[in-house]
Amino acid sequence: MPLIRDTPSPPPAPPDAREERRRLHHDADVVIVGGGIAGCATAVSLSNQGRSVILLERSLKEPDRIVGELLQPGGVAALKKLGLSDCLEGIDAVKVLGYDVIYHGTEVAIPYPQEAGKVNTVNGAEDVNWKNQEGSKRPEGRSFHHGRFVQKLRAAAMAAPNVMVVESTATGLVKCGYTGVILGVECTTRGEPDYYFGHLTIVADGYASKFRKEHIPYPPTSKSKFWGLELHDAALPLPLHGHVILGDGAPSLLYQIGTHETRALIDVPENLSSASVQNGGVKGHLRNVVLPSLPKCVQPSFEEAIDRGQLRSMPNSWLPPSKNKTPGLMMLGDAMNMRHPLTGGGMTVAINDAVLLGELLGPERIPKLNDTRAVLKAMRQFHWSRKGLTSVVNILAQALYSLFAANDSQLKALQIGCFRYFQIGGQCIDGPVGLLAGIIRQPFVLFYHFFAVALYSMYLHIFSANPLMWPVNAITSIGVFWKACVVIFPYIWSEMR
Repeated sequence: MPLIRDTPSPPPAPPDAREERRRLHHDADVVIVGGGIAGCATAVSLSNQGRSVILLERSLKEPDRIVGELLQPGGVAALKKLGLSDCLEGIDAVKVLGYDVIYHGTEVAIPYPQEAGKVNTVNGAEDVNWKNQEGSKRPEGRSFHHGRFVQKLRAAAMAAPNVMVVESTATGLVKCGYTGVILGVECTTRGEPDYYFGHLTIVADGYASKFRKEHIPYPPTSKSKFWGLELHDAALPLPLHGHVILGDGAPSLLYQIGTHETRALIDVPENLSSASVQNGGVKGHLRNVVLPSLPKCVQPSFEEAIDRGQLRSMPNSWLPPSKNKTPGLMMLGDAMNMRHPLTGGGMTVAINDAVLLGELLGPERIPKLNDTRAVLKAMRQFHWSRKGLTSVVNILAQALYSLFAANDSQLKALQIGCFRYFQIGGQCIDGPVGLLAGIIRQPFVLFYHFFAVALYSMYLHIFSANPLMWPVNAITSIGVFWKACVVIFPYIWSEMR
C-alpha cells in the first residue's frame, strides 16, 4: 500500500481586527444614522474606499412610502459608479424614457436627450457616456416601489466587506465636552441603552430628522402635500414616461412603479377650498376637481383607487443646503437638503452625494478621519462641489413648481409660456429635461432656459391678444418678467450661501 501523506490544513485566517472593533467595541471609522437611500449608498461608497462603517437603522422592515420612487438617469449612472446597479434588478422596476406634459388636454412628449453626451458638450457640462446602457444612446431612468429598492440597498450594504448594519434607534449624539467634537451616537438597541463611536458621524435620518434643529441654521418649509394613490393596471397616455398633468390648479403626477401598479401624486396646497371638510375633504377634491382633469384613459383606474380609500400623504418640503460646520458630524440626504418632489430629483442627489463623499474622504486624501481639520475642509469642498448637480435640481424643482401651480395671472402667463416653449422641441426640451435628469450639470444652462421661457412668455402675452391691446400688454408683460425674477432669484441666492 502506498504511503499517503496528509496535506496539512491551511492555518485559519487571522481575525479581522476592524470587524471585531465594530462588533465587540461598537467602534468604526464612520457611524451612519439612517439606512435609507443616502445612508446605504454612503455606507457602500465609504466601504469601497476601505473605511470601516457602522450603519444604524431604526427599523429594517421594508419601508412603505409614496415618494422616492423615480430615479433619474443621473442617479442610475451614480448607482453604477458605486457598483450597485444590481439593486435595480428583481424589484419589478420600470424603465423611464422621459416625460409627457399634458396642459389642459394637450400633450407634449419630452424624452431624455437622444445624444446625452453631445448635449453636455454643447452646453459645456461634464460629459457622461450613456451609450453603455444596453447600447442605447438615450439615457434611462427607473421607477419602482420605494421599499423594494431600499431593501436591495440595505442588502448591498450588509454584503459590503467593511460595513456592519445594526437595527437600533438613535436618540442622541455623543459630544466631547472639551473639544466639542461629535464622537458617536447614543441609541437604543432592543430596548437597552447603547453607544456607537466613530471618527465621523453622518446623520442621514430623512425628512423628519431629529438632529436637524441643533445643527442646521433654518427649518424646512412646506406649503403643500402630495397625496398618493396606487392605480392598478392604469392605461397611461405614453407608457414608460412620467406624466405631469397641468390644469387650473396644482399639478398631478402619474408614473408606473411596477408591471401592474401606477403611482398618482396629487399636489394639494394648504387651505385649498376644494379640499375643505365642507367639500368632502381631500377625497372630495380628488373626485370633483382632479378626476375630470385627468386623461380619459386614466380616469377609471383613478376613480377605483379613490373608492379603495388608501390615501396617504407626504409634505412637499423645501430645505436649502447648508455647510457642515460641527467637527465630527455631517448632515446628509433629506436631513440636510430637500426640494419639491415634482421633478423626482431627491434620490439622484442623494446617490451622487454618496459618490462625491467617497471621493473626498478617500484614504489618499485623508488617511485618518480623526483629522478633524482635514475633514472639515473636505466638508466645505463637498458643499461647493455638489452644486453643479444639486443647485440645478433644487432650483429647477422649486421654480417649476411655482410655474406649474400658478395661482395668479403672471404665473399663469409663465406657465403657458413654459408649455409653449416645450412645444418648440429641439434644444427647448433637450436642455430642460437634461437638467431635470441630472445629465446636464451646469446652473447657467438652467438660467438660460428659465429666462428664455420668461421672454417667450412676454412675447406670447403681448402678441396673443387683439392688436389694439399690444401696447397695453407690452407694459403688463414687464410684470411677467418681474414675476419670473421673483420666482427664481431667492432660490439662486439660497444656493450661493
